[in-house]
Amino acid sequence: MKVDKIIVVDFGSQYTQLIVRKIRENKVYSVIKSNNLKVEEIIDEKPKGIILSGGPSSVYDENSPKISREIFELGIPILGICYGFQLTSFMLGGVVEKSSKREFGSANIKIIYEEKLFKNLPSSFSVWMSHSDKVTRLPENFISLASTSNTEYAAACLPEKNIYGVQFHPEVVHTEFGNEILKNFLFEICNCSQNWEMSNFIIDKIIEIKSLVGREKVVCALSGGVDSTVAAVLVQKAIGNDLHCIHVNTGLMRKNESEEVIEFFKKNLNLNLHYVDASELFLERLKGITDPEEKRKIIGRTFIHVFQDEVKRIGDVKFLVQGTLYPDVVESGAFSKNSSVIKTHHNVGGLPKDLNFILIEPLKELFKDEVRELGKELKIPESFLMRHPFPGPGLAVRIIGEVTKDKLDILREADFIFIDELKKNNLYDKVWQAFAVLLPVKSVGVMGDERSYEFTIVLRAVTSLDGMTADWAKLDYEFLNLVSNRIINEIKGVNRVVYDITSKPPATIEWE
Repeated sequence: MKVDKIIVVDFGSQYTQLIVRKIRENKVYSVIKSNNLKVEEIIDEKPKGIILSGGPSSVYDENSPKISREIFELGIPILGICYGFQLTSFMLGGVVEKSSKREFGSANIKIIYEEKLFKNLPSSFSVWMSHSDKVTRLPENFISLASTSNTEYAAACLPEKNIYGVQFHPEVVHTEFGNEILKNFLFEICNCSQNWEMSNFIIDKIIEIKSLVGREKVVCALSGGVDSTVAAVLVQKAIGNDLHCIHVNTGLMRKNESEEVIEFFKKNLNLNLHYVDASELFLERLKGITDPEEKRKIIGRTFIHVFQDEVKRIGDVKFLVQGTLYPDVVESGAFSKNSSVIKTHHNVGGLPKDLNFILIEPLKELFKDEVRELGKELKIPESFLMRHPFPGPGLAVRIIGEVTKDKLDILREADFIFIDELKKNNLYDKVWQAFAVLLPVKSVGVMGDERSYEFTIVLRAVTSLDGMTADWAKLDYEFLNLVSNRIINEIKGVNRVVYDITSKPPATIEWE
């Protein structure tokens, strides 16, 4: 089924992914594109509308990101947000200058003309600003729609061409009626239909995978996490037993994870499963490695090498399934040179150049909550789908510094105790992700009247919707005390437990 689509052009804003999420929440499909995309690509995509994101640059700087001016002549509705509005004005003959008074945070906006963008909204409300430049003269035939005490042109449009711009960020929760503004753009201006449904996504993906694969054999990197499992079940729907799932015991898994994964897959999903114990190989290749990016890349490459060895036993295989998600692709800087690479994801940047498989990434357009929704549609048990995310490199990125077997054993037990107590106290489903981290430092303690010099465990628990942003979970002190006591009393080698109270941003959820 053909679904309506909104293209979001990325100029490096921290909110670009949020724009996409908000659009999808309104049952309209949306994707991020680089500002370097060609006009021909847009024509081929046939979007119902284009949104130009914010960004940290100044449009009048020589090296600031731009777009083709022809985009404004395609007859496709456009909404510029913050930098996107300034860029629209600048490229169409307006003037953008550094503001004498920067505007960051909440501001009160006054609507001058309702037009379609502000249809059925109050004449004044609070919006979220984040800019030090502003439009000081609109392009020819543009009309001002709104203002603030600091910004004469807080919103403007060229009605006959459906080109709109706002200086504020409607995608953030701090903007009152922000979702209503986006809905007005989607449905009043772009005339979108609400046809982004997970059931349609499944049908389209099955057809796409069948067409791509034919009768060839496919292998799946089945880690036991939600993402790879949902990807495997979806591909299995398309090609049946031609899918061969390979579960690799990297030695970097949580306590008893490989055994539990194998039992679950055989009992509940009837997947064609191959088991490989490569724990010693991974530990050997990680020996002496402390840099987190290098660890991730080594693990990614080793995964593929193990697959290649196992594939020889299966036969001629051309395709590899991976559970790459949209945030993985976004954080790896795959959309725009204007976006920072936060970290290399094992599904995105850790693959060797001599890869002999064609990748199938059926989930790379989805956020985490959408993957869970997809899993429900595929009849995967909800108890499994609600498992907390687990990084592809496993515990290697939760051990800061070099990975050793002794450190893995300590961390496995600490992580198990934390998760065990969360479940016992009915807190597991109330946090988005929880885990333990082992620090590469030791501290002095007192245990049984004797001096101790042992490792420190960090407990990390966050609340989130999709992992793009997160807040630290406000767990009860008594609960944290219980977990701390269990870890110190039950695990030899630990004498200190701390709790991470940092949100994302500025931190990432994982420590590496």
